[in-house]
Amino acid sequence: MRNYYTYIATNKINTVLYTGVTNDLERRIHEHKNKLIPGFTSKYNINKLVWYENFSSPEEAISAEKKIKGWVRAKKLNLVKSINPNFNDLLIED
Repeated sequence: MRNYYTYIATNKINTVLYTGVTNDLERRIHEHKNKLIPGFTSKYNINKLVWYENFSSPEEAISAEKKIKGWVRAKKLNLVKSINPNFNDLLIED
């Protein structure tokens, strides 16, 4: 069975929130941390995973991503704080 993830990542000082979806969370965060994909996340130094949820289908993960992207910032912050109040990086690379 494949896993699909909806995630929120941020920059070092937690000022920018990015919501995304992937089927390989470690690879995707590695791409963010190393600026391997040009665009919003490399421009704003999105390099810290602060929240994620696991889904069994891509449709569920995409639906969750769209829902979260429609939220105001305060609601996204509350979601992160509910499991990660200190905004620790949940994926530390070796």
